[in-house]
Amino acid sequence: MADRIKLSFPDGSIREFDSGVTGKEVAANISEGLARMAVSISLDGEIRDLSRPIDRDAKIKIFTMRDPEGMATYWHSSAHLMAEALESLYPVVKFGIGPAIERGFYYDVDLGDRSLGPDDLVKIENRMAELAKRDVSYERREVSKEDAIAYFTEKQDEYKLELLEDLQDGTISFYSQGDFTDLCRGPHIPSTGSLKYTKLLNIAGAYWRGDQDRKQLTRLYGITYPKKKELDEYLEMLELAKQRDHRKLGKELELFTFSQKVGPGLPLWLPKGARLRDRLSEFLKQEQLKSGYEPVVTPHIARLELYKISGHYPYYSDSQFPPMMEDVEKDEGYLLKPMNCPHHTQIYDDRPRSYKELPIRYAEFGTVYRYEQSGELGGLTRVRGFTQDDAHIFCMPSQVKEEFKNVIALTLKVLSALSFTDFKAQISLRDPENTEKYIGDDALWNDAEQAIREAAAEMGLDATEEMGEAAFYGPKLDFMVKDALGREWQLGTVQLDYNLPERFDLTYIGDDNAKHRPVMIHRAPFGSLERFIGVLIEHCGGNFPAWLAPVQVQVLPVGQSFNDYAEQITKELLLSGLRVECDLRHEKVGYKIRSAEMQKVPYMLIVGEREMANHAVSVRRHGDGDLGGMSTTDFIALANREINEAIGAS
Repeated sequence: MADRIKLSFPDGSIREFDSGVTGKEVAANISEGLARMAVSISLDGEIRDLSRPIDRDAKIKIFTMRDPEGMATYWHSSAHLMAEALESLYPVVKFGIGPAIERGFYYDVDLGDRSLGPDDLVKIENRMAELAKRDVSYERREVSKEDAIAYFTEKQDEYKLELLEDLQDGTISFYSQGDFTDLCRGPHIPSTGSLKYTKLLNIAGAYWRGDQDRKQLTRLYGITYPKKKELDEYLEMLELAKQRDHRKLGKELELFTFSQKVGPGLPLWLPKGARLRDRLSEFLKQEQLKSGYEPVVTPHIARLELYKISGHYPYYSDSQFPPMMEDVEKDEGYLLKPMNCPHHTQIYDDRPRSYKELPIRYAEFGTVYRYEQSGELGGLTRVRGFTQDDAHIFCMPSQVKEEFKNVIALTLKVLSALSFTDFKAQISLRDPENTEKYIGDDALWNDAEQAIREAAAEMGLDATEEMGEAAFYGPKLDFMVKDALGREWQLGTVQLDYNLPERFDLTYIGDDNAKHRPVMIHRAPFGSLERFIGVLIEHCGGNFPAWLAPVQVQVLPVGQSFNDYAEQITKELLLSGLRVECDLRHEKVGYKIRSAEMQKVPYMLIVGEREMANHAVSVRRHGDGDLGGMSTTDFIALANREINEAIGAS
C-alpha cells in the first residue's frame, strides 16, 4: 500500500493523498473546473509545476491564471516559447535570461550583428503561434553541473555557462518543449497549447547583468493571453497608458524637462511643475505639523564616516555616486547624500534624551542622490536626484503601535486627497525559520510585528502578510496602490528600524533612570516627490484636482478692450489665494478656451461686456462646460469649497 501524505489547504482543510501524487491530480480531486484552470502549485511556499510528484506532508495552494503567481508561470512559459521561436528563425542566437515580469515577459538575447525591427516582431509572433499549436509538454529534468556545462559548451552559449558558475551541483534543471531546451528552475505550465494570443511589444537594449562594461543584448518584451478578448483589453490599456504617459504630459503641460548638459536622471522643474511640487509639499507639511512632526533640514553631503557607521557605505556603493574631495582637511572624503536617515540620527543625538520627550518626529523634504544605471532611468519614476518626504520617529517600543496608527491615518488622508482609492496594505514580516539574519532580539520583533498587525486592523486596513519580506533591520507596512489603469505601485511605506539606533548608539533615559535604546520608524507617504508626481500624472491623466493644479483658474477676455477688466479680476483672485493666469493674447476666445482645456486648467473665467458691466464672470469647468455667470465673490467661494472638501479642510 502506498504511503499516505497530508496536504493542508489555505481554507484550513487537510486531505490525505497517496505519496507521489501530482499537483494536477490534487486539483482534479477537488474539482474538474479547478483541474482545467490550474497552472502551478505552491508547496510550503515553493512554486512548482503541476506535473511534479509530492512526497511529503505540506501546505499546498493551487494557482490558476486568476492568481498573480499563476500568470507569472504562464508568462515565464511564454518566454521559453519565444526563445524557441527565435532559435528556429535565427540559429545563431544566444540566450541570457527570460523572466516573467508584472505584465508579460522578456528575454535578453545575443543575435550577433543582427538587429530586429517591427517586421521581425511580426515574424516571431507568427512562429510562436505555430509552435504553440503543437500543444507539446514542458518537460523538466534534473541534470548534473558537468552535463549542463557540456550542453551549453556545445551550443557555445557563454551566457548560460556564466549562469552555471553560480549554481551548485544537484540544484540544476533543464526544461524542454518541442526542439528547445533551456536552463531553468521553473515552474512552467503543463503545455504550450494555452499560449494562444501573443503580442511582442517592443525591443530594447540591456547590458548583460546590468554591467555597462559588458555587451549590450537585445531585450524583447511580450505579452500572451489564452483569450483574444484579454489581449485586446490589455492592448487598449497600453494605448491609454501611452496617452497618459507622464513624460508626454509633462512636456505638454510644461511641468518638467531634462537636459543632457545637466545630466541624465536629473529633472529640471519648470514653473508650473514647481508650483505642483510645492503645493504637494505644502499639503503634507501642514498635515505633519498637525500630527506633531518637527521640520528639520540637513545638508546634501556628509563625511563618508557617517555612511560607514550607518552601513550604507560601502555595502550599497554600487548605487551611490563616488566619494569626493578625499584630500580636503585630511578627511577620508564626502558623499552625496543617498538617504536622509543617518543625518536625522545625528539631530536626535545632539543632546541626551528622556523618555518624557518621546516620541520625537523629525520631517524633511530632503533631496538625495542615487547612481541609477542609465538604461534604468525613465522620466520621473526612475531618476538620480529626488526629494523624499522623509520622516523619522524615535520612540519607545511601547509607542510603536500608536505611531503606526498615526502614520496610517496620515497616509490614508494623502491617498484620499489624490483619489487613490484602490489600494491594499502589505505587512512584511521576518522569516521565522531564519531569524539569525535579522538584527534585534526575538521579543522586540514579536512585539513589533504584533503591534503592526493590531495597528492595521484598528485602522480598518485589510492587510496581507508576507513572511520573509521584512528588512533585516525591522518589519514594515507598505501601501500598494492601483492607478486608474489598474497598474499597481508601492507608494506609502512605514518601516521599523532596530539597526540605526544600535549603530549610532542612540539612547534615552527611561523612568528607571537607565539608558534604553529607542526604536526608529522610517515613514514616507509619497516615497519621493518625483516618482509620486510621475504616477499621479498618469493616474489622473494630467487632470489634477483643483486644490493641486499648477494653474487653478485662467481668465479669458473675449477681446482686447476687456483686457484691463480681465487683469483686475486676476488680481482679485490672486489676493484670495488662488493660482491664476490671464490670457491676454490677441486670439479669438474659442481658441483661448481650447488652449486652456488642453492645459487642463480646472476653471476658465470668460469676461466680456456683460460681465464687466455687472462685475461678474462667466464660469466654465474643465470637462463639464459652462456653469453660468456669477460674481467674483461667489466664484471664489465655489472654488474654495471644492478645494477644502477635497483635502478635508474645515
